[in-house]
Amino acid sequence: MKDGKDGDTRERILHAAATLLAESGSEPVSTRAICQAAGVGAPTLYHHFGDKRGLLEAVAAHGFETYVAEKRAMLIPADPLKRLRDGWDLHVEFGLKNPALYVVMYGSAPSGHRSAAARESERLLLEIVTGIARAGRLTVPPEVAARMVHAAGVGVVLTLINDPDAAGGDLSTRTREAMIAAITTAEESTGSRPLAAQAMALRAELAAASADDPLSPAERALLAEWLERLAAPGR
Repeated sequence: MKDGKDGDTRERILHAAATLLAESGSEPVSTRAICQAAGVGAPTLYHHFGDKRGLLEAVAAHGFETYVAEKRAMLIPADPLKRLRDGWDLHVEFGLKNPALYVVMYGSAPSGHRSAAARESERLLLEIVTGIARAGRLTVPPEVAARMVHAAGVGVVLTLINDPDAAGGDLSTRTREAMIAAITTAEESTGSRPLAAQAMALRAELAAASADDPLSPAERALLAEWLERLAAPGR
């Protein structure tokens, strides 16, 4: 019974912190205000979260859980580039709807700790760009493309939170399309695509292949090495 009460108290504090952050705009939220909203004393908050840093880490994890749930609920279009565009737009919309929470999630991470939901968010983005690679449209390795898209998207949202009218109000769309142009090739016949893009596509297919394919582990490793060289920028 005690564990249940402790869990309820923890959730109440977490909910109070998230609510105050949502209502605060860009203003900081004090530990005292969180305790008052949750109806607990500071020792109780410290018991559950250690300190304010621990509380913010828990709030960020909760934010990622909400974000991942929204991303998973999206319809998956057949066109992998449309999926990337839709995912980008969802990310920006989430950040602008939850500015204070977003800053905690992405702009002021209290420590190097990443929650399971944060890692799942990264995995979903990598899955999207890997789909572009398998379509023969990606010109950089999926891991690099995912980091580029992530950095650009977070930068756009943090900029728009501070300046909603940035770039005439279409900063997100312009940056999204510039990023897509930077990591993909034009939609052409397979034979006319750059060698790097074709190698990237085969590399992605190899990674997705079942364990019972005709290649031995040594052959797979060798082919992966060759494809990585062919997929290097400038090919």
